[in-house]
Amino acid sequence: MDCDVVVAGGGPVGLMLACELRLGGARVAVLERLTGVNPVIKGGAITTPSAEALYRRGMLPALAEVQRRALDRFQAFLRERNGEGGDGDGDEAAGQGLGTVGHFGGILLRAALVDRTEPGLGDAGPAADIAFVTQQDVERLLGRRADELGVDVRRGVELTGFDADDEGVTVRTGRGAIRAGWLVGCDGGRSTVRKLAGFAFPGTDPEVTCHQAVVEMTGAEDLKVGWTATDTGVYAYGPMPGRVVTVEFDGPPADRDAPVTAEDLQARLRRVSGVDVTVTGVRTATRFTDHARQVTEYRRGRVLLAGDAAHVHSAFGSQGLSLGIGDAMNLGWKLAAVIAGRAPEGLLDTYTSERHPVGARVLDWTRSQVAVMRPDPRSRALRAIVSDLAETVAGTTYLTARLNGAAVRYELPGEHPLTGRSTPDLELADAGRLADHLHGGRALLLDLTDDPELRALAAGYADRVDTLTAGCPSRPELAAVLVRPDGFTAWAADTGEQAPTAGLAEALEEWFGVPEGAVTPG
Repeated sequence: MDCDVVVAGGGPVGLMLACELRLGGARVAVLERLTGVNPVIKGGAITTPSAEALYRRGMLPALAEVQRRALDRFQAFLRERNGEGGDGDGDEAAGQGLGTVGHFGGILLRAALVDRTEPGLGDAGPAADIAFVTQQDVERLLGRRADELGVDVRRGVELTGFDADDEGVTVRTGRGAIRAGWLVGCDGGRSTVRKLAGFAFPGTDPEVTCHQAVVEMTGAEDLKVGWTATDTGVYAYGPMPGRVVTVEFDGPPADRDAPVTAEDLQARLRRVSGVDVTVTGVRTATRFTDHARQVTEYRRGRVLLAGDAAHVHSAFGSQGLSLGIGDAMNLGWKLAAVIAGRAPEGLLDTYTSERHPVGARVLDWTRSQVAVMRPDPRSRALRAIVSDLAETVAGTTYLTARLNGAAVRYELPGEHPLTGRSTPDLELADAGRLADHLHGGRALLLDLTDDPELRALAAGYADRVDTLTAGCPSRPELAAVLVRPDGFTAWAADTGEQAPTAGLAEALEEWFGVPEGAVTPG
């Protein structure tokens, strides 16, 4: 074998997956047809679970610096809009993103109305403060991390075909063939891997044409900042200088790949906003639709899919990148464990069973946002109702938890409330925070009561699971937590339980195979 895994696609999802595989000891080759980061405007923010994933791998300082620069640009936009003092009214600030936690179909969700006691919304530690990081910045950061980890990233190399058999995959490229044990398609919504492998890709057809661009224009003083619904569609202006979005319900574009011109953007922005702006230059622009599709399974033999290759949907709510990062975190440690012989191949079945429902929910949430953006009377009536709900604590909390991905819970064995959820970033006595102990991509058994029986059960997994004994004054009810490499809780127990280690041995074997030295039936 030339390598263990070929990852087709070197965007954020492919790079994240490659880094996770490398942490697990796998030899990885990433094929990316572009020679550099794609400069076309894409997602402008990440959700908390993505920030949390990167934080758990030691990337929080870099994320914080990127966000600081983004916030500087936002403030520059406010100064340009409101004068050098930059003291616009509250609506103006909210409209360009400050003081909000996102939007649902262009309906802003105010941070002040979020109940942070909701699971996943108040326990992510410093990662909860990270949001304004663009897709390009994530790709740059992950590219540097891949280099540090020794990932073989081959830019300017495109997968042209492959042949899969029971033993591996032979990948064809313009620069020769590569023999690997596995192939993972992270090559976007028009995935070559998905098509060649024959994955079914059902879903719903598009009904809108959307444009996102950063432009130079005059007459913008009459544009409303933020998201605005009109009689002809929806548009957004900000939160960076010149950034505009238009949403029109006139069907999909006749030619999605046609160049996006200044004249076209100007006409669409005038039509939707009713403001006679003049677009004098285009820095970056793209068009997209609301088609929503998902493969029925994420694996076919030795070929797997992640990110947009497995599911496509509209960009509303900035959920696509974060969904893909979640795929990479879930798949990376499992595939690496199978390759190393630390776990049976059946572990890979949990990739589809855990991530497919998450992707299906995201597709429905993007479809529902289109429903409240339509300009017809029925949809506008629905929009008014959702807008009212978004002015309540319960409504905003519900919408935020689901758009943010905080509501994700895998159906894992066990009754503890943490089981199947992203583990809270616990503050540990004299041991920092939980995320500080997850940088290496290994599982962690957190012993919070100095229990020798618990540590004895984990002793046979020392090559796969780290053990840490520490106190957690903020959560005195917790006795122990088994954290998977992706940060999700595989097992947990509370203090005062009659059998505090009940279920731990089963959870360890379920996720990390038989313990070292165990005698298996022959």
